[in-house]
Amino acid sequence: MKVLIPFYSMYGHIYRMAQAVAEGISQIEGAQAILRRVPETLPPEVLEKMGAVESKKTMSQVEVCTIEELAEADGIIFGTPTRFGNMCGQMRQFLDATGKLWATGALVGKVGSVFTSSNTQHGGQETTIISFHLTLFHQGMIVVGLPYAFKGQSIIDEITGCSPYGASTIASPDGTRQPSDNELEGARFQGRHVAAIVKKLAG
Repeated sequence: MKVLIPFYSMYGHIYRMAQAVAEGISQIEGAQAILRRVPETLPPEVLEKMGAVESKKTMSQVEVCTIEELAEADGIIFGTPTRFGNMCGQMRQFLDATGKLWATGALVGKVGSVFTSSNTQHGGQETTIISFHLTLFHQGMIVVGLPYAFKGQSIIDEITGCSPYGASTIASPDGTRQPSDNELEGARFQGRHVAAIVKKLAG
């Protein structure tokens, strides 16, 4: 039972969340978490100007995702940073290449889920995930979020990401804040939750 995690991460926040999602998936017996990067669209000189070269080197060990892998997976959990309340361009371009999967119904009935990050607490985390869901619905996927069974959604003693739509983290305006323990636990919960549903459907 394969659960694919295609993600795009500029500075490593989504990568760290993706790792936590994978940890959650691995807690379900028989579930295999597969981490994949979506293709980069920015040239190296632009990434250097953006200060993303080092984080990209860290993620280079993760293989680049192919469209075919989406069809081979039993469940897919996508990770994308927020760009003005929507998914990043790299993820959009990757998804725009899935027309053949749509035409053949290759993703119909598969479980799909999304997690994200933003710079600020109200920087579009929820709209990014909800607008991402539109693509999953068009592909005929079974959309799964992050239920309130994850108690970390209800805490009010700290600033934190995560919503009913999916796990999320707040990177801060300068990008220095790393995913908190609560946000990482939300990602693990989402991974477990999706993998458990995939297992039930497979059974």
